Amino acid sequence: MTLRDTVIEIDLKALAHNMDAIRAMVGKEVAVMPVIKANAYGLGAVGVAPTLIAHGARYLAVATLSEAMELRTAYPDAPLFILGHTPDRLLPVVVKNSITQTIFTAAQAKAISDAAAGLGAKAKVHLKVDTGFHRLGTDNIEELFAICQTPNIDVEGIFSHLALVNEEEDEKQFAMFQSIVKELEARGIRFKYKHITDSISAVDYPRFRLSMVRPGALVYGLRGFHKGYIDVKQAVTFKTRISQLHKVKTGEGVGYDYLWRAQRDSIIATLPFGYADGYPRNMRDKGYVTIHGIKCPLVGVLCMDQCMADVTDVPNVKEADEAIIYGTGENNTMDIAEAAALAGTNKNEIVARLMARPPRVYMS
Repeated sequence: MTLRDTVIEIDLKALAHNMDAIRAMVGKEVAVMPVIKANAYGLGAVGVAPTLIAHGARYLAVATLSEAMELRTAYPDAPLFILGHTPDRLLPVVVKNSITQTIFTAAQAKAISDAAAGLGAKAKVHLKVDTGFHRLGTDNIEELFAICQTPNIDVEGIFSHLALVNEEEDEKQFAMFQSIVKELEARGIRFKYKHITDSISAVDYPRFRLSMVRPGALVYGLRGFHKGYIDVKQAVTFKTRISQLHKVKTGEGVGYDYLWRAQRDSIIATLPFGYADGYPRNMRDKGYVTIHGIKCPLVGVLCMDQCMADVTDVPNVKEADEAIIYGTGENNTMDIAEAAALAGTNKNEIVARLMARPPRVYMS
């Protein structure tokens, strides 16, 4: 039983479809590591993990150790990968919990090696190569080779990330990555996994897929690629129900500072969601919800916990009627892409900013 009318529904069937489509696109020889950082882009990492694993995820990738430990607590045997930096003092936690760690300095390699030795274990790591993004990683061949020679660690993979400036720059980064990999291989190093592609590049550049891809938004049905095509379905719907209806006369104001005033006698619905649920506050005068298939504009300043919509044109509207905040684009609903455009941001931020407060309801 959910304790709010405002909920985020996750379509696990759509999620499974998307994973199957990605695996079919890349082929059997390429591993798929779905990225479920930021609480699975707002969908709920613990809730979506079993579906992703059941449909072929080689790893579940997160950004931080705290995210990994939430999953490890729920799923003791799930294959987990940390894309980001873990401070040296916490590397024993990584090793103890059989989590694969990104490293990019010889100092990190020694720290995780010492942690592994202390636990009588071997640490599994992937090398992060900086090919120009300048976020994490190194392009120093000698340092990368030194890491590979460190005892008590299994250098399973090597990876980088594209800046996605344009095709020419992407090609330069890919070529640089390949040259570094080949140099290390010439010195006798072997990598099980080589990966550089995210959702966009995995679709647009088939030859960049190498032996592993890291789809994020694509897993959740959020499109962002420029040239290619893959049939994915949006897996998230954000919805609520009308709390109260108000009859507002022409000229009367609604909300803080009366920044919206009725241009006609109107019916205004109060809806129990606000910016504390992750809805962009700058959607005032731009956003809408859909009730009975009719677009209803949000009016007045968005509140932390509530907002108001003009439902004058909805026949037989009543309290407790369902209102779709983010839908799939069908039946006049606002999909994530439209929400991103209206809010002046990207689709990933729209879903990642969804707060923990609205319950996630998983639909199978």
